[in-house]
Amino acid sequence: MRKWAVIYSSTTGNTKAIAEEIANTAGGDLYRVQDAPTDLSAYEVVALGYWLRRGGPDDLMKAYLPKVTNARTVLFQTHGTDVGSEHAVTSFARAGYLLGAGCEILGTFSAQGKLAPALIARRKKSDPDDTHNSPEAQERWQRAADHPNEDDRAAAREFVHKMEHKLDLLEKFRQAQAEKKTRSIHT
Repeated sequence: MRKWAVIYSSTTGNTKAIAEEIANTAGGDLYRVQDAPTDLSAYEVVALGYWLRRGGPDDLMKAYLPKVTNARTVLFQTHGTDVGSEHAVTSFARAGYLLGAGCEILGTFSAQGKLAPALIARRKKSDPDDTHNSPEAQERWQRAADHPNEDDRAAAREFVHKMEHKLDLLEKFRQAQAEKKTRSIHT
């Protein structure tokens, strides 16, 4: 395995649980975003995890992402919405946009996570016509209540293996391209 840094932001423990799975599987160094180094040059992969706030990374991760430069990154997130939803997918784009110069995004991983009880209480007090308190939203809260679960943790472990495989293939491709270039110079 390559050397991984796994950097996460978590308030409810959802993102922390996924970060721990990724770090344990990769044999990587695990950091809370508040304690994360700004010099990541010793790492071959930098995994950046956050929870969603207003359609993007939470404020702590939002402030950290521009400091990550010239790194191969993976983004992972937890949220109360459905995996693959417009909200979840758009959030990856917003996180990627915030990354510093020279970063390459290798992949993304998304998992549902239970909402904080205080957030649910606030939303239940809001206007019933508010989409954050709609019957559909309340159904999502129920679906998210037992996440991240063992299936999510297993998917996070598999994600690490897929990223390692992707990097193996990328290295083979680059090596073949270099050999092809060398052969064309000598002919």
